[in-house]
Amino acid sequence: MRMEEYVATHGDTYGSIARSAQIGVRELACANPQRPADEPIRAGELLYVPVMPARKRIYVVQPGDALAAIAEWFGCTASRLRALNPHLSLEAAEPAPGTRIALPAAAAGRIVLPSSAYGPDRVAADLKRLARAFPFIKTAAIGSSVMGKPILAAGIGDGPFRWHVNAAMHANEWITSLIAMRFLEDYGRACRRKTQIGGFDAADLYKRTTLWVVPMVNPDGVELVQEGLRPEHPLSARIGRWNRGSASFRNWKANARGVDLNDQFPAGWEEERRRRAVYGPAPRDYGGEAPLSEPEAAALAAFTEAHSFDAVIALHTQGEEIYWNYGGLEPPESKAWAHRLGLASGYRPLELTGSDAGYKDWFIAKYRRPGFTVEAGCGRNPLPLSDFEEMYDDCLRLLTEALDLSPG
Repeated sequence: MRMEEYVATHGDTYGSIARSAQIGVRELACANPQRPADEPIRAGELLYVPVMPARKRIYVVQPGDALAAIAEWFGCTASRLRALNPHLSLEAAEPAPGTRIALPAAAAGRIVLPSSAYGPDRVAADLKRLARAFPFIKTAAIGSSVMGKPILAAGIGDGPFRWHVNAAMHANEWITSLIAMRFLEDYGRACRRKTQIGGFDAADLYKRTTLWVVPMVNPDGVELVQEGLRPEHPLSARIGRWNRGSASFRNWKANARGVDLNDQFPAGWEEERRRRAVYGPAPRDYGGEAPLSEPEAAALAAFTEAHSFDAVIALHTQGEEIYWNYGGLEPPESKAWAHRLGLASGYRPLELTGSDAGYKDWFIAKYRRPGFTVEAGCGRNPLPLSDFEEMYDDCLRLLTEALDLSPG
């Protein structure tokens, strides 16, 4: 494959370069093994970009096809298809069977695009776009972060069994936000097209379940990991001290007050505090001065209580494991459900001991209902963007399997 040299400019990311070259992020990362794919690109860096041979995406009209239906299937509009295909007469009601129609590039209809800068602003913008594209997706703000950023949620489905999925509770696990958002898009598109998702009929899942997703619990922390600490940040001096003066926030899991949100829940909180032995703000493992002291954790707990979910999944990284128990308080079906999730995803169900104060722990202890922590992917956090597609494929199968577990 032919390579071209590309000199990076300010603001470039693997995602923006890949989109411009009309290639995948994975291909771009593989073409540049000399640098970590998850490391921010500096202006002036020389990258190698694969040059793909130009190929048009074509659809051959089948008997009974309508242009509007073809456009919906491929995630665009009929007017967009007419613009790409001048041979389609505006007067003709429908193209004749056998007509060849040029389609937009594969990414043109995609809303959620992988990027190493997929932060709270991108989540907010993409949720608006998803709600416009799929009006049956509901959106809401469930609270605000320490720095006043909205904590957003999206709901899809009209069934009696209530599922909840949350992501990016730990700042350097922000790739889980991409997984959650991509799943919302794929589920919404499958519902609109009346097709399958993950091998299951999307309309059937929609009728049986209501799913609420909080794709980024910790927006302040994610910004620190992705962008570093800006001098104008109101907590700059303190955060810099808590991070021991390092400019790198790769290991930062906490929120903007140095509190680990997954050590914030009232389920063995005191025991977890003693076990962690971290008694002040830090990049990780500090559970705060009291359970639910942080607005992000308090908002998620209140949202859970308001909806009384029947089952929950907290998306984390990494390890390709599924934790399903808490202190023997989990219901009998939890182990069997974890086994099914493991078969679907290839992840290993694990009975966990010596861990408390997590969201899943609190949910099980409070409601005695199935709760799972899913550790997606393998490696060292933050996992590289080049792992996204494989991780997403695993999680797509896991999440659709979860929705199918719902009675009804």
